[in-house]
Amino acid sequence: MKFGIDRMQRLAAALGHPERSYPVIHVAGTNGKGSVSAMIESILRTAGRSTGLYTSPHLVKLGERVQVNRRLLTEEEIVAYARELRPVAEQAAVFAADEHATFFEFMTAMAFLQFQRNRVDVAVVEVGMGGRLDATNIVSPAVSVITSIGLDHCAELGDTVEKIAREKAGIIKPGRPVVIGRMPPGAERVIREVAADRQAPVHSVRDVFGEDLARYPETNLEGEYQRWNAATAALAVRLLPAALQTEDQVVARGLRQVDWPGRWQRLEAGGRHLILDASHNPEGARELAKNLAKLERETGRKPLIIAGALGEFRARALLDVVLSHAASLHLVTPNQARATPYDEMRALVPEASRALVQRGDLANIFPTPRTCTLGQPGDTVVVTGSIYLLGEVLERLDPGRGTREDKLQDF
Repeated sequence: MKFGIDRMQRLAAALGHPERSYPVIHVAGTNGKGSVSAMIESILRTAGRSTGLYTSPHLVKLGERVQVNRRLLTEEEIVAYARELRPVAEQAAVFAADEHATFFEFMTAMAFLQFQRNRVDVAVVEVGMGGRLDATNIVSPAVSVITSIGLDHCAELGDTVEKIAREKAGIIKPGRPVVIGRMPPGAERVIREVAADRQAPVHSVRDVFGEDLARYPETNLEGEYQRWNAATAALAVRLLPAALQTEDQVVARGLRQVDWPGRWQRLEAGGRHLILDASHNPEGARELAKNLAKLERETGRKPLIIAGALGEFRARALLDVVLSHAASLHLVTPNQARATPYDEMRALVPEASRALVQRGDLANIFPTPRTCTLGQPGDTVVVTGSIYLLGEVLERLDPGRGTREDKLQDF
């Protein structure tokens, strides 16, 4: 992984700048950017538009990252694009040997080409990390979106919300509208300063919809924060050029049929009620706490929780929440190099709560498709933490998704 957009600029130029062939909505944010991207895509496709959707990371298959009308890029297409791009990338780096295009830049180029060759009406492009130095930031968007600002990827983006906001505000382009979701005052101040400097009009979800959640659009994705995300998506679509304008009833219909796995996703497995929810940083953990509290009110009891995290910072935030809501906590180490090992996660658990903790083994918990052995039939089991953990669980529950491509992740 290498930050900076120079390599991507050279690669895109060598390809004839495919990203300029269609309008783009560019989406950044600490949390919610994937959900908002999926919501925008659903609205536009419901309106009869041909859509491109570029997101990361993937849950199971690499092709999830690049979709046209929600059709995943196939393995054969990925291989063909890689073969096509390799000599182009080598030529683009001929005067800068250390600056050969990275994995993420290859995937970004594949997305731009796939969208061009399928003649999409509009592409929704999610930022990989940050914004200013992200490979996707070569686009000239019709609308920029910054969903939220919180502490995450601090080593790369900065250790305050203001510093992180400045990195994410790097996607704001001169004169192009920017939509902002809910965020701390200091972060919003920074984004407004950058936007003012670039004469980019700011459209705040809070200003348009207020604080009363009842006024916010509804969506089939559960959780209060998804109502905020739905409003962010609806506002972004409202700011598109006239040729892409969408009627309010179509927006509402699109928001009620969003397909975005791993976000408080409810499944049935072995007679258990299973909920999968990615929550990988402090901001996400706060929303997880609200959902878990609501779940307890609904069921009258605490769920069994399976959790895993990448890094101590994220693990602490996750444990602070799940320990308060778990009947039992089963810690799993995701199959990623940066995953927090079981012993390190357990060491973060206060002595008084360690009786709740067990070492989790996904092979035993989910031994066969659509099967869960944890607890008893009728129990609720929540899987949360790293999105990579959720991918491992989905692979076991639904082999039809294919074999998980966990070695094809960015970092």
